[in-house]
Amino acid sequence: QVQLVESGGGLVQAGGSLRLSCAATGSILSINAMGWYRQAPGGQRELVAVHNRDGTTNVADSVKGRFTISRDNAKNTVYLQMNSLKPEDAAVYSCYAQVVSQVATTSGVKRYTAPYWGQGTQVTVSS
Repeated sequence: QVQLVESGGGLVQAGGSLRLSCAATGSILSINAMGWYRQAPGGQRELVAVHNRDGTTNVADSVKGRFTISRDNAKNTVYLQMNSLKPEDAAVYSCYAQVVSQVATTSGVKRYTAPYWGQGTQVTVSS
């Protein structure tokens, strides 16, 4: 099993900064994509930023130039540096990881890939 533990959310004034962290632990061979989604009250979950294993990133247009995603593969940890926060950035931010694991079966060791989500961390931005 794999667990994602997030930290770094909180309350900040508009224009301020926060840094989110998400560490993956458990049965991990490697992690393909790892990143962040968010969901505001009454809204749909949307991608914020994802860091792929090959080093490429996908960043939502709404946060480009303000948010930076980075990753420490040795620690299985992804970070989201959020600068120039706006009230519309307020949401529950959830960590996501696509993890490659392996399991012993009667046929031998099998590798599989599965998605995992963190519990979510609240980001509140006051105007």
